[in-house]
Amino acid sequence: MKEELRRDHAPTTVPAGLTDAQVQQARDKYGKNEFDEAPKESLGKKIKRSLSDVATIILIIAAIISLITSIMQNNGHYFESVLIIAIVIINSVLSIYQEGRAEAALNSLKGLEHAEAMVKRHNQVTTVPITDIVVGDILVLENGKQIAADAKLIETNELRVEESALTGESDAIEKDESEISSEDDPLGDRLDRVYRGTAVVNGRGTGIVTAVGMQTEMGKIAGLLGNEEREQTPLQIRLAQLGKRLSVIAILSALVVIGLGIAAGEPLLTLFMTAVSLAVAVVPETLMIIVTITLALGVQKMAKRHAIVRRLPAVETLGSATVIASDKTGTLTQNKMTVRKVWDAQNDQVSSDDELKHQLPDVLKFGALSTNVTQNNDEVTGLPTEVAMVNALGEYSEYEALQSNFPKVFEIPFNSTRKRMTTVHRIDDGYLAVTKGAFDVLLPKFPTESHAKAEKMNEQFGSNALRVIAVGVVKLSDISAEPTEDELEKDMTLLGLVGIIDPPRPESAAAVAEARAAGIKPVMITGDHVVTASAIAREIGILGDGDLALSGAELHKMSDEELDKHITQYAVYARVTPEDKIRIVKSWQKRGDVVAMTGDGVNDAPALRRADVGIAMGETGTDVAREAAAIVLTDDNFATIVHAVETGRGIYGNVRKTVNFLMSANMSEIVIIIAAMLFGWGSPLIATQLLFINLVADGLPGFALSREPVHDNVMNRKPISPKESIFANGLAGKIVINVMLFSVVSLLAQGYGIHTGNPAAGNTMAFIVLSLTSILHVFNIRSDHSMFKIKFSMNPMLVLMAILATVLSVLLVILPVTQTLFSFVPLNGWEWLITIGLALVPNIYWEIHKAIKSNK
Repeated sequence: MKEELRRDHAPTTVPAGLTDAQVQQARDKYGKNEFDEAPKESLGKKIKRSLSDVATIILIIAAIISLITSIMQNNGHYFESVLIIAIVIINSVLSIYQEGRAEAALNSLKGLEHAEAMVKRHNQVTTVPITDIVVGDILVLENGKQIAADAKLIETNELRVEESALTGESDAIEKDESEISSEDDPLGDRLDRVYRGTAVVNGRGTGIVTAVGMQTEMGKIAGLLGNEEREQTPLQIRLAQLGKRLSVIAILSALVVIGLGIAAGEPLLTLFMTAVSLAVAVVPETLMIIVTITLALGVQKMAKRHAIVRRLPAVETLGSATVIASDKTGTLTQNKMTVRKVWDAQNDQVSSDDELKHQLPDVLKFGALSTNVTQNNDEVTGLPTEVAMVNALGEYSEYEALQSNFPKVFEIPFNSTRKRMTTVHRIDDGYLAVTKGAFDVLLPKFPTESHAKAEKMNEQFGSNALRVIAVGVVKLSDISAEPTEDELEKDMTLLGLVGIIDPPRPESAAAVAEARAAGIKPVMITGDHVVTASAIAREIGILGDGDLALSGAELHKMSDEELDKHITQYAVYARVTPEDKIRIVKSWQKRGDVVAMTGDGVNDAPALRRADVGIAMGETGTDVAREAAAIVLTDDNFATIVHAVETGRGIYGNVRKTVNFLMSANMSEIVIIIAAMLFGWGSPLIATQLLFINLVADGLPGFALSREPVHDNVMNRKPISPKESIFANGLAGKIVINVMLFSVVSLLAQGYGIHTGNPAAGNTMAFIVLSLTSILHVFNIRSDHSMFKIKFSMNPMLVLMAILATVLSVLLVILPVTQTLFSFVPLNGWEWLITIGLALVPNIYWEIHKAIKSNK
């Protein structure tokens, strides 16, 4: 016999209910029936975190050095330090603003606490707020009501509870107080227990409250939500790595310049100013802003495709997904029990659901007749299996016609012991008793000659994970006033079998196939039975040749090491708990996979939060699941996830283009400064000039680069590994070539000024060359093909921003006010001609390179 499931604090049965004193004593001991609220991050901590970025720290140090230098020189030139601090503040404000809404999963759970429930106290039934329910209360359960606390049943009457939000099972569970459950049993198998957050769909019952608040099964899920830390996204990791590399470059460059300066005998203040210039040159000030804008634009694109993004980094992360772990019920399936096959025993004919539209066999008609369903607002309501049979008739009017033609006069209801239901209907020459129920229970009541064929069809239906319902009838000339089972259920004629299942969504199979083609492994993680889950997974392509299914019981026997070793062998994880789902997600992540997890129930919420990208269903999903997720699908369409992956991959491509664009100019600035000092020419670029190049010449086209459409079919490529550097696949080499080209042409411009005896003009020319070179470079990096093969009309904003940046750069040199502020001198016509010619050199090089590559 199974060991009875008990909690240490569960009280003994008190039929009359608790007294006021006992209620207060229980509340003092076990607390109120409410969830703990997760601590929220203060604004101060958010600001501190936004300023802890390596690149931001470099800028702050540069601003301090610039301010100290200006004070020591007493020259009143505070423009540099003010501008740098302004950049830091703008970045910090944008970072905090774009962080999105704080986690609201617990608040969503707490929304349940505004409801009321019925309890028995002082031997009287009364209604109280569910927050006032305590351990030991006698909970009264009624049809259509939500269950307010975990309880041990002491009385049931046809009680059925819908637990899909907690367990993932789509069918209602029949509860029976006489059953004895064990702690080792899955939640869905604990038939003598009910749980908070589930709902009564049939019958009534009473139970003794065994747990409230955070001690309930739903409370444990709330605890998981509060304890699970969200992992950094691949993009955040890559940008953090980039920041560390930049800091190393800044330190090494500063040491080189200081060494050169000391060797040349330059004053300390001059070296301080050069250090400021280097710090400014190293940091791509607009990178984080452009990345944020790129992600925000991706959010808009995804919204048009029915995917609402709640956290910006999730857009790019989804593009890197290597595993999509999907819940079954309501995600891959319709969460609607449906008649899939019918066997008409009279004609020995099997009909599929499509064929039923043309002809309705008697087994389905009389099976649907023997039900208790109603219609509310054009929706049939009742037990899911009965609703499925009535819906299979077609129009609800068909059901009403059956009821009219065969009026019901008596009923023996379904219960867990009988596992069948019998209704008696009046016919012209007497009565017709219709019995429907479990196949193994009804089989002995049918003639033995029908057993072999019936057993074969039952096995066939079962192999397809169909829930099999047998239907039989018996004609009676007369019935007693209170007919018994023996009277109504003997000498029955077998009408046939009805196979019911929660079917896959029509688009699921195509979406799974497209995900596989994109190099993504789809897996199913569900609380449903392993046979049912495997059948659905096999039908839509998740469970392929060589793939295995793992049950929760088998999973519990495996150590973390064993699971990590064999995780890739399994495509279906069935009958699992919320804790199991987190464990499975973590195991995939240990391999280095980027996991996107889909779900709609409360039981999915912890795994949605733990996954790299949590994706909730917007139509059928619970508030808890939606608030725990990073992305919400407004159409509940699994195929939408695949479209979102395509958008995410395109966004990451644009981020790489942005890094190419910005780093080419920034690294060139360092090389130019160090090379010029080695030549003894002095730095041609000061901090304010470098800031202008980074913010205008790089920034404006960079902002437009975020709008660049996807030119290639990114879904034919493998997912980008999260371990892969942002400079992988040749990007580092391209940046090195750009740095060499940019540096050479800029130093040639400065060298021209030195050679002609006008170093100030040379420095001005170097500034213009580097600015124009950077601006024109944006057209090189749009594609691996010639920049003239990619229509400029595909991104008109890019052309506009390039023109604006060019005009502003030229005006900065021409206008007297800005000449003084930025230390420029006027240029003559010949100098302008040389400057423009040098600025075109990198573009000419890349056009020749692309032409040679395309002809190979």
